[in-house]
Amino acid sequence: MCRLLIYKGTSPVQLSHLLTRPAHSIINQAFDSRLRVDLRRPINGDGFGVGWYDSVHDEELGCQPCIFTSVTPAWNNINLTRLAEKIKSPMVFAHVRATTAGSLSLDNCHPFVYGKLMFMHNGSIENFSKIKRRLQQELPDDIFNVVQGNTDSEWSFALFLSKLPRADAPSFTHEELRKAMLETIASLNQFAEEAGVTQPSLMNFCITDGDSVVATRYVSSRNDEAASLWFSSGTAFSEYAEGGHYKMSKADKRENIIMIASEPLTFEKADWMEIKTNYMIVITPKMNVLLIPIVDKFYVPPSDPAAQSRGIDLAAAKGLLAPRTTKR
Repeated sequence: MCRLLIYKGTSPVQLSHLLTRPAHSIINQAFDSRLRVDLRRPINGDGFGVGWYDSVHDEELGCQPCIFTSVTPAWNNINLTRLAEKIKSPMVFAHVRATTAGSLSLDNCHPFVYGKLMFMHNGSIENFSKIKRRLQQELPDDIFNVVQGNTDSEWSFALFLSKLPRADAPSFTHEELRKAMLETIASLNQFAEEAGVTQPSLMNFCITDGDSVVATRYVSSRNDEAASLWFSSGTAFSEYAEGGHYKMSKADKRENIIMIASEPLTFEKADWMEIKTNYMIVITPKMNVLLIPIVDKFYVPPSDPAAQSRGIDLAAAKGLLAPRTTKR
């Protein structure tokens, strides 16, 4: 299953420090993932994508993100390596894909873009064919026509856009993005219930407008773990030893860098914190991190013993969680 990575910093990062140079970069995770056990698709070789925002606003270029996607395996794309060495950005989305829905095509590679917004998904909308028509009926014509591919992920993005007061707005608050995300998840759950779908869906969704970030670790179940999701923060992310060994430095209480990933980019235990199942992480424009529970019928409070006994079979069967990540 897919791997994703988000970087937000007060200063631009060279993309190679996220994509290619670390020994456990997201590109290397495409063929050497440590937190997924997927015997069906052991390699994320169904394309990749990276999106970023300009470090300095240029009126002529506009405020939309730049996207580079390919259907070739990420580790074997020389153009990605070249670009990563020459591009810097303070806000980066990256995604490597192992397809579960939709054909192998550029249109189906994440991240998906509309105006200022970028969107990624790790997981699957279960029995999507049973709810696709219902979802489409919810969309206004302008949003319906945005979709170019045929994945459950891009249609989920279209549903998200329909929840915003104005999808093509020049700016958004993190509260607006958070509210639209919650309404998107609620609608997908409603559609599944109406269609009689009982198998849980895995909805690790990520959205940014270049200033704020909202990401979810979510499963429509009270008994199962969601797909893995971690975050790290500090003052510097740098190589401390040859061979791509990176670490997150924390020189003071400032948060100059915040990263969110399906799987940690480093093996330093203190660098990363696991986001709890059915929680949302929000990064504000001022680099504040908010961890917010998604309270619905599938939410189990941390004080409830059931929160410690969520099963891993669902996520593990889909290659989204390895057994050793479940112990807390």
